[in-house]
Amino acid sequence: MAAASGLPVSLGQDCDAGLRQVFDRAFAPVHQFIEAGRIPGGVLGMVDLEHGRIRAATGLAARLPESRPMRLDTWFDLASLTKVLFTTPRILALAAAGRIELDAPLASTIPDLRQYDLNAWERKVTFRQCLGHQTPFPAVEPIFTYGGDPHLLRHFILQRSWPAGPSSYSDINFILLGIALERIEGRPLREQDPGPGFGFSAPPEMAAATEYCAWRQRILCGEVHDENCAALAGAGNAGLFGTIEAILDQAEDWLRKGRTGDPIVGLMRQPLSPTRTHGWERPHIGWSGGDGAGAATIGHTGFTGTGLWLDFDRGRAWSLLTNRVHPGRHADSGIFALRRLVGDAVSATA
Repeated sequence: MAAASGLPVSLGQDCDAGLRQVFDRAFAPVHQFIEAGRIPGGVLGMVDLEHGRIRAATGLAARLPESRPMRLDTWFDLASLTKVLFTTPRILALAAAGRIELDAPLASTIPDLRQYDLNAWERKVTFRQCLGHQTPFPAVEPIFTYGGDPHLLRHFILQRSWPAGPSSYSDINFILLGIALERIEGRPLREQDPGPGFGFSAPPEMAAATEYCAWRQRILCGEVHDENCAALAGAGNAGLFGTIEAILDQAEDWLRKGRTGDPIVGLMRQPLSPTRTHGWERPHIGWSGGDGAGAATIGHTGFTGTGLWLDFDRGRAWSLLTNRVHPGRHADSGIFALRRLVGDAVSATA
């Protein structure tokens, strides 16, 4: 791979020749985007229950303040993958254990939600609706601009009369689910176990850099990119860090459990709308997993340039991790096209 592209590659594999061939085709557009200067670097990993595991890294983990190569053990700010790798499975586990009802309102766990108006629509929003992004919350809100006290910001979120609109993908859904987890577990999210191989920060020298943050006035590396999560000192929508190995371990575990009727994996796959399941996205026209993904595939992406997709019929998962926002988000990295190219390559070959 290095000779064909001119880019040095770190490769780890324990797979057969067939999976290696599929992987090489999927990895080719990652090379092309890095060579074209669209993204600094990337790591691609695949796991197949029948054919093994393979991952490769190339490009740069950081351009600024110093150049640093991408490695297989580079930690990534996973951004909204936090929703599906941390928040969703914990909410679904609580439901499977009978500790919450998915169709119960969040107010059953957060009784002070809009406590000055007991008829407020926010008090009727359920766990399931938040997981499926089927609420009227606005898509984007700069919560970090309303103050610097994480405790006060949480109560601002709970007491605000939110403008209601059509259902859309909204971080507020998962910020509220994170607050519910804090109430149920009795401790902040950052004091809860994120799972093997994951954390809520990363050593800067081992992390892929994200962007120069105009609010914090520095290049971010090893600290959360998402401004709202940073201001809240932990939130259910973002903040998780991990390596490709940790993600593939989790993906393989879910693929295996998908074959045994595991209730949590069953809910992860259960459709809630034409585009969404509990927490995850399902195949639809133009989605990130490519046009070739089968109906049993689910996936999710993160703003920093990350993504994970699981094809339960094929017993195969893939994850593309990039630092496409480094050193700034205001450039066309082509990440939407890149994800689909990789997904189509993964799905096109047996």
